Amino acid sequence: MRKLRLYALAVALPFVLAILVGISPLPVRTDVQNLVFDNYQRMSPRIYDPGSPVRIIDIDDESLKRYGRQWPWPRTELAGFVDFLKQHGALAIGFDFLFAEPDQMGIGELIRNEPRERALALIAQELEKNGTYDQAFAKSLAGAPVILGAALVNGTGQGKSGQAQAEDQAPLPLKAGFSHAGDDPLLFLHAFQASIGPIKILADQAAGMGALNWVPDRDRVIRQVPLLFALRDQIVPSLAAEALRLAQEQGGSYFIKSSNASGETAFGAKTGIVAVRIGKVAVSTQPRGDVRVRFTRHEPRRFIPAWRLLAHEIDPAEIENKIVFIGSSAAALGDVVTTPLDASVPGVEIHAQLLEHILDGQSLVRPDIADGIELLVMVLLSLVMIVVLPFVPAMVGAAIGGVCVLALSAGSWWAFTQKGLLLDPVFPSLSAGVVFLAGVLALYGLKQSQERHVRQAFGRFVSPAVVQRLAENPERLILGGENRELTLLFCDLRSFTTISEGFDAHGLTRFLNEYLTPMTDVVLDHNGTVDKYMGDAIMAFWNAPLDDPDHARNSAMAALAMRAELAKLNARWQAEAAERRRNFPEVRFGVGLNTGICCVGNLGSARRFDYSAIGDDVNVASRLEGATKMLGVDIAANEATRDEAPEFAWLEIDKVMVKGKSLPITAYALVGDEKVARSERFKALAERHEAMLEAFRGRAFDEALARCAEAAPLAPAEIAGLYAFYRVRIAEVLDELPGEDWSSMLKLEEK
Repeated sequence: MRKLRLYALAVALPFVLAILVGISPLPVRTDVQNLVFDNYQRMSPRIYDPGSPVRIIDIDDESLKRYGRQWPWPRTELAGFVDFLKQHGALAIGFDFLFAEPDQMGIGELIRNEPRERALALIAQELEKNGTYDQAFAKSLAGAPVILGAALVNGTGQGKSGQAQAEDQAPLPLKAGFSHAGDDPLLFLHAFQASIGPIKILADQAAGMGALNWVPDRDRVIRQVPLLFALRDQIVPSLAAEALRLAQEQGGSYFIKSSNASGETAFGAKTGIVAVRIGKVAVSTQPRGDVRVRFTRHEPRRFIPAWRLLAHEIDPAEIENKIVFIGSSAAALGDVVTTPLDASVPGVEIHAQLLEHILDGQSLVRPDIADGIELLVMVLLSLVMIVVLPFVPAMVGAAIGGVCVLALSAGSWWAFTQKGLLLDPVFPSLSAGVVFLAGVLALYGLKQSQERHVRQAFGRFVSPAVVQRLAENPERLILGGENRELTLLFCDLRSFTTISEGFDAHGLTRFLNEYLTPMTDVVLDHNGTVDKYMGDAIMAFWNAPLDDPDHARNSAMAALAMRAELAKLNARWQAEAAERRRNFPEVRFGVGLNTGICCVGNLGSARRFDYSAIGDDVNVASRLEGATKMLGVDIAANEATRDEAPEFAWLEIDKVMVKGKSLPITAYALVGDEKVARSERFKALAERHEAMLEAFRGRAFDEALARCAEAAPLAPAEIAGLYAFYRVRIAEVLDELPGEDWSSMLKLEEK
């Protein structure tokens, strides 16, 4: 439970931060979304329809080259464009140029290289015959569905025409009416304080007036194009919007639907513009009156070079019932913009693509509820990660998260391709990813802490391999205690008091360390757990904290290895004593082994505990260890331990009633391992030993003494005392002349 609380605290901060980011309009988040949606357009661009009712008359580099004229051309040429297009049935003609100054080119070309008097005569003749070139252009505009451009600025010289430095503070002479429902559109539209419009003679004759402005994103890419702008307290349509209005029969007006209009549930919040109806065409918009355009790649088929129109090499079908924009792709004019699909396209193409997008019935909208949907998905996905991570491996959690991210991406792609909706899969994925990373790091930290705790708690008691297994699987460590079968080992030195009298405090400490270190290593090397040290005594057990199916066998092997280590220690101590010309007594120990059910776990107080085992079978092991001194053996075990390792060399001692037990146990002496058990010497010993026990239990005491005498020479030194014990025991029985109720069972009155 504590682990889960710490984990919850660790993931709470990134989770809350993700929510705060989700409700904050951070520019970097918009940049990431644009990157995603741009890639969607690149993978699935709108396909250009050659039958589209939109065309561009392009004053391109080839047209400028053919006619040897710099831009701007005389407006009589533009008047010729208008007359030709009107004659061949163009529905609307939009000029992507700013006519903010009177024509300066026509008269100049007329009198170029002429003498002064001749030039004056030509000027007078031209004016009398045709008037000014602006008048000629205005004359062609009259009655034609022409839209002229205006630049909206927030300072001088900032319009589309970089040459115009004048600022017209008067309202633009707009040609259409506006009405709205809901909140005032001026609250939401891109706002400007001044305008640079066409000269009055042209503006008066134009059928429409539209803004030429772009509103690119921070990276200067045009993704959404405004249909309307705000000029102080005036609404100004874009060039494309005016072209769409004039292309419809009888023109029409604009109707703007904003938040809190009938049918729009904004609950009083001023959220923006919802749609704009241009004549009979309704267009869904973004809150600021923008249309997010689904672009095609740059398509030469929508362009008609101006030189073809001047040379009358154009099919009238290319003009009839078309909306025509007149603009330039000439490199010298520098009217280029960037779209999600192309790094450089003529600015006039944006007007054309906007109208194609609208007329094709395309929709590319980021809904008002998109942020809420993405936030909800982020929260749900993060919660899934938070709930799942503590119970599955990190890789499984990552796989689950990956599947969720793929599902989000697939859903976002489907919404884009099938419904024209822009839903961002990146923010929910990244936010959930941060929560996932925080959760993984938190769990890793907790696991490391848990591993440190396990290593600190068990590093002194069990082998490094067992510690590693516990650290990797701490759930296998049941804190507080559990009942399980253990094999217990008690080991104690004989005559330790006598030995200690020969040492000072420092020497005794050194002696114990030299003794306990190899004995402990033996236990650990045989997968045992050291429970505690009690002076010179060692308590250990097997089959906890990790399962050990061979616990009894391992304990027996450990006991034999301890016997061998003690022999090495005795040899070294004797050698060291001889060098110092001192006597050193042989050190002997007794080992008791017992297999049975015990309670094992963390026992103690909340502030200090030990991993230990308790139970009746722990006491039996201790009693067997204590009995080895009397029985004359160094290793004694109960029948359950012997049965788990029958291949070893065992000799039955007798049925024993230990103090505190109501039922007897059968005690065995451990002579050696499998190799010893297969030896001829042990087989002979075992035969005579069994014969001794059988005679003793059958009251044939003289025969028992004889068999005891035969077995004693065959016994190794470690158990030789057993036959001395039996000689004394048999002699005592003979002296007492046992009655009919005599039992061979041995009672141990001492611990």
